[in-house]
Amino acid sequence: MLTDVLLRVLLIVQQLLQENKHGSKRDIYYMHPSVFSDQSVVDQAINDICILLQCSRHNLNVVSVGNGLVMGWLRFLEAGRKFDCMNCPSNVHLIPVHVDEVKDIVSVAKYILVVEKESVFQRLANDRFCNANRCIVITGRGYPDIPTRRFLRLLLEKLALPVYCLVDCDPYGFDILTTYCFGSMQMAYDAKFLRVPEIRWLGAFPSDFEKYGLPQQCLLPLTPEDKRRTETMLLRCYLQREVPQWRLELESMLLRGVKFEIEALTAHSLSFLSEQYIPSKILGGLHI
Repeated sequence: MLTDVLLRVLLIVQQLLQENKHGSKRDIYYMHPSVFSDQSVVDQAINDICILLQCSRHNLNVVSVGNGLVMGWLRFLEAGRKFDCMNCPSNVHLIPVHVDEVKDIVSVAKYILVVEKESVFQRLANDRFCNANRCIVITGRGYPDIPTRRFLRLLLEKLALPVYCLVDCDPYGFDILTTYCFGSMQMAYDAKFLRVPEIRWLGAFPSDFEKYGLPQQCLLPLTPEDKRRTETMLLRCYLQREVPQWRLELESMLLRGVKFEIEALTAHSLSFLSEQYIPSKILGGLHI
């Protein structure tokens, strides 16, 4: 059965490559739903093929549905289509799905800011953050998809800019940060094309709660699942080896037993995040 699935997916991939077409994993599933039985079967087959051929998913012309957003001081072409974010830096654009077709990247930005959540991204857009701060802002709207991670990797390679990441002070935020930096365990075979080890953690740190005088009501207790997830992440050997300061912050979160969202900073004012928190942290080098 597994061999049949693998062969059928390989035949579909061959067809995509021969016809120079692209398809999603969902497209592949619906080509033989009775054989594949579940979407996860196709997902695993694609991963197995990538490992077998030592290639990335985009080399198979299998693409993800784009989920990421970008704004800021950036201009590029994708498949001959022009994306000009510099005319209005706070306008929001979808990150291209076919990142391998992105070229002629031009930017006058000073840095790239990655934010975990769309709500924070939209807050920065509403505050016209990119107009006041010459930068590029990206969000994967939670756990980043492959196009978002490949696009960030491409920008870093072409522009050689500092990259900062802003996530919630909770286990999920930390896991998203490490996904950008080191890649995901599920796609370890593709890590060299997706990871951004140069990324710097801007916040939110457990100590930010006291430092910025946030109200006690903003704190939430870590759930048993939060604690279990945190303890599991602390076992990752690469944290101690590559980013020991990140690991210390994660330990601090577990010891405090509490978490808070980035949006808690708006307790001071609606634009506190864009007008004070982010600029002062970057200017003062308050990142790790």
